[in-house]
Amino acid sequence: MTENDRLTGCLEFVEREATPPLLMKLSIQLHFAGLSLSNTVSFIEVFGVDRVRSTVHNWAHKADLQPEPGRSPNHVAVDETVIQLDDEQYRLYAAVDPDLNDLLHTQIEPVRNNAFADQFFAELREKHDVDDAIILVDGAAPLHRACRKHDLEFRYERHGTPNSVEHVLREIKRRTTSISNCFSNADAETADEWLRSFAFAWNQLI
Repeated sequence: MTENDRLTGCLEFVEREATPPLLMKLSIQLHFAGLSLSNTVSFIEVFGVDRVRSTVHNWAHKADLQPEPGRSPNHVAVDETVIQLDDEQYRLYAAVDPDLNDLLHTQIEPVRNNAFADQFFAELREKHDVDDAIILVDGAAPLHRACRKHDLEFRYERHGTPNSVEHVLREIKRRTTSISNCFSNADAETADEWLRSFAFAWNQLI
């Protein structure tokens, strides 16, 4: 099943919507490709469909999009950074297949510590076959400790993790700061949902 087919299958709520399913799907894809909610609404107005930003936002979240599980990458680049959710700062963990530039897994936590790093790798292993992969990490001690705990082979990248994961993190930070209607008054759970959908769209577009 292709990613596009999966998006169509996720739109089970369209029976209650007056908007044509094709426009709903296109709106979701455009939004996660980088178009703001306001600009997405303006785009579908060209087709004679008048919707508000919250409607497009709800389409994206109701679709419950997630990156496809079951990958078996040779390398996995893992990094973490700080993002802003409303007035609070959180740690964003991300894992990327640097060979394909696919976003494999994300996780948002309130602080950086060993327990959250351990949980991130546990969830990554549940979703993907990474036991034989080489994990590429920077100097963050919690990531090193978690790799050892899960018996994962890792390689310390002196000058930071590969450009693939840095590129993804930069794009996520750009979206969470420049497009305020994505994360204005959002809690961590809502942001987690958005990130899973973002990962789905990212893997389609790269």
